[in-house]
Amino acid sequence: MKDAQLAEVGDDDDIYGEDGSIRQDFLTAIGAAIADRDVLFLRDHVIPLHESELGDLLESINASQRQALVKLLGADFDFAALTEVDEAIRLEIIDAMPNEQIAQALGDLDSDDAVYILEDLDEEDQAEILAQLPFTERVRLRRSLDYPEDTAGRRMQTEFVAVPPFWTVGQTIDYMRNEENLPDSFSQIFVIDPTFKLLGSVNLDRILRTRRKARIEEIMDDSRYPIPAEMDQEEAAQVFEQYDLLSAAVVDENDRLVGVLTIDDVVDVIHEEADEDIKRMGGVGDEELSDNVMSTVRSRFAWLLINLGTAILASAVISLFDATISQMVALAVLMPIVASMGGNAGTQTMTVTVRALATKDLDIYNAGRIIRREAAVGVINGVIFAVIIGVVAGFWFASPGLGTVIAAAMIINMLAAALAGILLPLLLDKVGADPAISSAVFVTTVTDVIGFFAFLGMAGLWLAHL
Repeated sequence: MKDAQLAEVGDDDDIYGEDGSIRQDFLTAIGAAIADRDVLFLRDHVIPLHESELGDLLESINASQRQALVKLLGADFDFAALTEVDEAIRLEIIDAMPNEQIAQALGDLDSDDAVYILEDLDEEDQAEILAQLPFTERVRLRRSLDYPEDTAGRRMQTEFVAVPPFWTVGQTIDYMRNEENLPDSFSQIFVIDPTFKLLGSVNLDRILRTRRKARIEEIMDDSRYPIPAEMDQEEAAQVFEQYDLLSAAVVDENDRLVGVLTIDDVVDVIHEEADEDIKRMGGVGDEELSDNVMSTVRSRFAWLLINLGTAILASAVISLFDATISQMVALAVLMPIVASMGGNAGTQTMTVTVRALATKDLDIYNAGRIIRREAAVGVINGVIFAVIIGVVAGFWFASPGLGTVIAAAMIINMLAAALAGILLPLLLDKVGADPAISSAVFVTTVTDVIGFFAFLGMAGLWLAHL
């Protein structure tokens, strides 16, 4: 029955539909197999999945099905899939497993994947799991866990190939053929001295094209871009981007080789950092789709509270001109236009600025030019939209004077929005705050306050001279 369901839509090897999500018939068949405890069906259709596909499957089924699927697969469950799911789902699955099973599964993973799973556990569970691993593997994982979170040391893979400079190419090839404990895949061989200090590296293609009698030191390249283990993972990703690296040595404070950072890890870092920046700009922290209601409420509450405070500040500015507004109801109708346009313009500039700061494209050397550019953009856009809203307001309320007032306020607020959008992130970055988290609420406050003050203030002066 389940096989027939899968056959209806074609190739069973493709679990995704045209929209990129997992096919509903596949999910239905897997759900039925879990309910029937059909282990043979699950082994046939789940075990062959790539770890990322299994991760998508785990995120697509409900919590009870996830737990049942992991139990039914037992030792055949691919633990690497846990690096592809939300943290909440990963912890949910791991918490239901005994530490002995986790330790056994981690022994089959690359060290970077093992660390990724271990770092979310509390220290007691970490210690108990590590104690059950072989000594060498335990030391490697503990060393990675000792590095600060979000650093290259946490992301690195401790399995690598390193040889002395005096070895020949033939010796190196024979070593790789005979040694059993080598990484599953690698593209670089590192060259070290007796103290494990990094001397250089050789690409595999260079070794394959060189005669066996040649010494490694004759063909090695200087490692010009080693990554310090303490370097922030985002900075490490920028090194990869700048120099088009596929892998890079990770070294400790004494320049000793401790691991390797590979492009697949860097792609994950880039995705993670971009995801984090977008969420922070929206004020939702590290929220995941799998989070429950209360954790989502807690994640969003703080910034909503701050936004309430800034909204009260903007309302306080409006209250200063209650007498002016009472003289002309049209002012209340037009106020949101000035504030909204300023807020959107400020958000545009802020988004570009925060991204430029994150990628190191904006610094002290070009900040002045960018500030002048954004100010010019603000003025030009302000003038264009001032003419539009001025004409609209003048005809709408049959008052050219009111059109002139809102046009002038529009220019002022658009300029303020452009300057706030670039200067506030720069200031926050200068004092050590994260612009991605803090900028939005402050930029919106500035544009609201200045927009209301400029519009109502000039309207008050205009009404006073009527």
